[in-house]
Amino acid sequence: MKHDDIWRAIDSLAAENGLSASGLARKAGLDPTAFNPSKRIGPDGRARWPSTESIAKILNATQVGVDAFASLVSGQAALPSAPRNAPRSVQRRVPLIGLAQAGGEGFFDDAGFPVGAGWDEISLPEIPDPHAYALEISGDSMQPVLRDGDVVIISPAAPIRRGDRVVVRTRLGEVMAKELKRLSARRIELASLNPAYPAYSFEIEDVQWMHRILWSSQ
Repeated sequence: MKHDDIWRAIDSLAAENGLSASGLARKAGLDPTAFNPSKRIGPDGRARWPSTESIAKILNATQVGVDAFASLVSGQAALPSAPRNAPRSVQRRVPLIGLAQAGGEGFFDDAGFPVGAGWDEISLPEIPDPHAYALEISGDSMQPVLRDGDVVIISPAAPIRRGDRVVVRTRLGEVMAKELKRLSARRIELASLNPAYPAYSFEIEDVQWMHRILWSSQ
């Protein structure tokens, strides 16, 4: 086993379950940063290996056997079956970034299409939009439907109607996942599913773009 092969297998296991590496760590009850790329090489430049305990926890969390994980390490085969809540079919991979990062500059163009470096990747269910991308939810404003660490797939091309869950970016650079309550010629009204959080209302000109959420991991 090589260092790169082990980490590639962990990334593949996360992707097959609709998660980022940090989402997989959370699902297994580990520190969310346990599998971050920055943790894979030490300050002295030496390779860091995941512990046997951490691997055991992610296999238990995803209900994957040691043999299947070994196949991912060797690159000989994909996982034999997807978990119950995973998408049925995977066609391609799309860019993935955390919701908290998405407000930064350089990740989206003016139309809201993903651009630049700094994106991870995740496997995509059957969504035809070539500009589809994924965000990892942070915070609990959309609980119980969307939880911290869930991954959502967004389609800029999908039509949006009242009641849809959407991702919105304002002209000030704030990015949020909400439910569309009302869309008029002048205003956009958004709701947080968690009653502990407020609703939002924006003038149309204050919103840079709004895209529909088509799928979410659970």
